[in-house]
Amino acid sequence: MKFTAAVLTSVLAAAAVVSAAPLARRARVKMLGKSTRLDAAGAVYFISNEPDENMVIAASINVDGTLNLDRAVAAGGRGAHGQADGPDALFSQGAIKASKKGQVLATVNAGSNTVSLFSIDPRTPTNIQQIGDVASSEGEFPMSLAFNADGNRLCVLNGGAVNGPAGTASHIIFSEDGKQLIASVKGVPPTPGFLAVWDVAADGSLSPDFKKVAPAKDGILPFSMTVIPGKNAILATDAGLGFDVFDFAGNRSSAVKIDGQVATCWSSFSKKTGNFYLTDIGTATVTEVHVDKNLKGSIVQQYPQTPGSATIDNDIATVNGRDFLYVLAPNATAVDVLLLDAPGSVKKLSSLNLSGPTNAAGIKINPNNLQGMTTFTR
Repeated sequence: MKFTAAVLTSVLAAAAVVSAAPLARRARVKMLGKSTRLDAAGAVYFISNEPDENMVIAASINVDGTLNLDRAVAAGGRGAHGQADGPDALFSQGAIKASKKGQVLATVNAGSNTVSLFSIDPRTPTNIQQIGDVASSEGEFPMSLAFNADGNRLCVLNGGAVNGPAGTASHIIFSEDGKQLIASVKGVPPTPGFLAVWDVAADGSLSPDFKKVAPAKDGILPFSMTVIPGKNAILATDAGLGFDVFDFAGNRSSAVKIDGQVATCWSSFSKKTGNFYLTDIGTATVTEVHVDKNLKGSIVQQYPQTPGSATIDNDIATVNGRDFLYVLAPNATAVDVLLLDAPGSVKKLSSLNLSGPTNAAGIKINPNNLQGMTTFTR
């Protein structure tokens, strides 16, 4: 645990300002569809994370929320797989991240210890152009990224040379007001993990040391983090239990069990329903969670997906007033599209197959390496 905390301190002190980025460079592009949708409402992005070459894979979001696979763009670095078998190679959320306000996209190259930055064409969001050269992540095994609210500052989290499912970092985010930077660190059972919290100064610099915030009793493996709007609090998935609520303003932190869960690790928030959506790699289940005004968390409903599909990274996009959940399902080499119709109502609309178009284009896809999910809307 000491090793992980030291890596977090040294890495998160390196916040990169991207507003004055160099001119775009041409990256290698492979088209995956017959033509690019010019009327797309947005795009989803994830990475191949292959050890020989990492590729950003982009699919356009149609006006009905469904997806069209569009292109794969070379990220300029290599992917990697940590010390475990199977999907979720980086043991993280946020391996690729888009900023709508900044109109930029960033991805980690875990095998190269670098980060790549792209501009997003808002008229054709799958059209991304690399900005400058790849940048050092200032550490080893970069695996999570966070933009500030303005999209002009990017922070990277490195997991360290020896990275595995337990006892390592998972996710980095800014607090809702942008005044804190927070990283989740998984525990090594029976020792619980924690959140590492840095203060962010007006110039973007971080406090010399982080504050360690422990989960409530029974919390053990905090993984992804999603801000609870207006509450100075965070919902964190917990791979050993279900989910944790961290209350930074008071004493209402809690740990909530999801019966039958195997590894609940990824989360997103829907403004439309006011609820959170968590994915479990082991059960291939989406769990809808409500957090009330007193920060009491409860399970609303569960939605089983294709058995064995290993649902991992997810993100939510609002299209024509409706929220859609996009879930990477690597064992099915697919992205599942779910309509968040109302609280307690989720409908699976479609599943975007990745293997056929990528094989035809000569893009290597390994279910064990696929990672990340982020969205951009016009």
